[in-house]
Amino acid sequence: MIPPGSILIKDYAIETPLKESSLSAEGDTLHEIRIDLKANNGIAAINFVLKDEETEAWYKNKRRDFKVSLVNNLKEDNSIIGPKWGFDLWPGNLGQISKMFLQSEEADQDDSSESRVPEQDNNQPESFCEEVPITKKVLVQNSISVSTTKCHESGAVKELLLLETDLPGDVVLHWGVCRDDSRKWEVPPRPHPPGTVAFKERALRTQFRPRDDGKGSLALITLEEEFSGFMFVLKQNENTWFKYNGHDFYIPLSSSSSFLNSGNKEGQSEDNSSEKIQRTKSKMAQRSIFQEIERLAAEAYNIFRISIPTFSEETAAEPEVTIVEPETSIVEPQATTIVIPETSVESETQSLDPKICSGTGTGYEILCQAFNWESHKSGRWYIELKEMASELASLGFTVVWLPPPTESVSPEGYMPKDLYNLNSRYGNIDELKDLVKRFHEVGIKVLGDAVLNHRCAHYQNQNGIWNIFGGPLNWDDRAVVADDPHFQGRGNKSSGDNFHAAPNIDHSQEFVRKDLKEWLCWLRKEVGYDGWRLDFVRGFWGGYVKDYIDASEPYFSVGEYWDSLSYTYSEMDHNQDAHRQRIIDWINATNGTSGAFDVTTKGILHPALERCEYWRLSDEKGKPPGVLGWWPSRAVTFIENHDTGSTQGHWRFPSGKQMQGYAYILTHPGTPSVFYDHISSHDKSEIASLISLRKRNKIHCRSRVQISKAEKDVYAAIIDEKVAMKIGPGHFEPPSDSQKWSLAIEGKDYKIWEAS
Repeated sequence: MIPPGSILIKDYAIETPLKESSLSAEGDTLHEIRIDLKANNGIAAINFVLKDEETEAWYKNKRRDFKVSLVNNLKEDNSIIGPKWGFDLWPGNLGQISKMFLQSEEADQDDSSESRVPEQDNNQPESFCEEVPITKKVLVQNSISVSTTKCHESGAVKELLLLETDLPGDVVLHWGVCRDDSRKWEVPPRPHPPGTVAFKERALRTQFRPRDDGKGSLALITLEEEFSGFMFVLKQNENTWFKYNGHDFYIPLSSSSSFLNSGNKEGQSEDNSSEKIQRTKSKMAQRSIFQEIERLAAEAYNIFRISIPTFSEETAAEPEVTIVEPETSIVEPQATTIVIPETSVESETQSLDPKICSGTGTGYEILCQAFNWESHKSGRWYIELKEMASELASLGFTVVWLPPPTESVSPEGYMPKDLYNLNSRYGNIDELKDLVKRFHEVGIKVLGDAVLNHRCAHYQNQNGIWNIFGGPLNWDDRAVVADDPHFQGRGNKSSGDNFHAAPNIDHSQEFVRKDLKEWLCWLRKEVGYDGWRLDFVRGFWGGYVKDYIDASEPYFSVGEYWDSLSYTYSEMDHNQDAHRQRIIDWINATNGTSGAFDVTTKGILHPALERCEYWRLSDEKGKPPGVLGWWPSRAVTFIENHDTGSTQGHWRFPSGKQMQGYAYILTHPGTPSVFYDHISSHDKSEIASLISLRKRNKIHCRSRVQISKAEKDVYAAIIDEKVAMKIGPGHFEPPSDSQKWSLAIEGKDYKIWEAS
């Protein structure tokens, strides 16, 4: 059953190289893999992904694994490849279905037979074939410039368009004109440029001709003045087309009031001469920059899908999600069907019992990230922060998150080296212990920033590769994953995404887990940390995190699971269920022992506030669209941190909208986190008022949200029937039929009311 040359990846996957197909034609090389399965072997489907070894790019179906159902187990499921029409893949990964072929033969019937195959089985095909084109992104840099001018010819005024491009090869201009803002393509009357041919009576095709200086090519188009716009796309070859952000290029002519733009956006322009449009194959990636920077150097979502059982509600005083307890031994998860609850998995309670759980704390936590990307520069951050402890307590914070404490190749601490050396750029170990002691004195818990995914080596191996470690944890290259080519590890393959700047630690190794558990317990005892902020948890399976949390028994834990949201070209999709499901999967893999930063909510807040699209803040079922809408007690909400903001600014919150963001997360369920830079700014007093209101009304991580409005210019909700809020310039007043409300806080484009 397993093809020759295959490599077993632990006990959950097989890696098999594709071979050149005998069906390959000249100039068209095909590759194939044949898997022979025995009949009645109980296998219902095959899951797979594709990897380009040259670029290390992964190709998936709707950002998930391909799933091919075998002919005896065909089901109506849009995520499964099978003999059905309408199979649609997400832009950015794969293209649309180009061909679909279905063969179905009727089984021979034996009229004399006493047994009869049920009718629905007769409708099952005996075989099917489906072709899905895969798009490979290649980064290039080219441009197209368009100049328009009026000319007088034989007493008539005409539009003259000059198009120039540095695209290589025989570039074809696919073009037409329109008469109004509907931008309906039509063919202009003759004359046309030499060599122009018609295309389906709706457009024309004109070959660019080489420039006299040999630098690129050009096309010259003459049009009557009667047209309002000129539309075009470029064709480089049969498989390469250039468009403007997924739309046709649109050039308004002199008689048009529309400004050079794409899609449905319109503006005003008085001069369209020498309008230059920078177009490249990489333009999509540049326009979709949020997709690339949401995890610094974000890669494709990892191929390892964490299993998630069915959620159910408990009616006990602690209304938590019922989780099927995994086996105690550390094993890699198997793919299973994901079941999402129809209603909120966590029901309302009038008061929350102060039961401590590492995934939630007591449920009333308010977190402060007590550093930014520049905090290390003074060399005495621990001392400076100690002086702020009383003020942070007076603002209402119950937990602070401190920076990574270990010796590090990078001054910020995120490239750890000797884990037991706690003398860092922020201060020495004694100053750290004094700081933690001071926070405890003012009633604040302390989270340590634990970087468990990767570690910088002390020494080189015989090949000159840095993968030998020193200090008390003097691991060799067996502690490094095997599938990161930069560090030549001899461990097993990674259970997550690789961080290519440092050796990725193989957590499947028993000696690694033993050492890390001892180190975390040592930090708890020696320093006095109360819990953990876990860095880059996309890099290793959440089941290992459960092992570490069970051993170190933290008061609170939160993981950083940060990857790209879903976009269609540069437009963020309304439905971000796939994105929050991946975060939910990770939390569930920890058995709920850790929360996670609600990256989904932050991502949705960006366009909602920046573009006045507040309708985004309600999902299709009228619930909050982030993790806090599905598993609020494990959602740590935030609007900024040291990566997204500060001096890095990788994904900065919309300028001037920060207080709307805090009005949202500090009134909603989940555990809110406030960034140090914002409490060090003029926003401090407003943030303090919101924290005070949250605590006064006992809003907690499982509070109930009733969304009242989610429209273009306003979002409004009522929380626990105690607090009403609205953000956005639109109007909202809480209903006064059942209770009275008094305005408690008002700021720029936000209001908060309390029930009287």
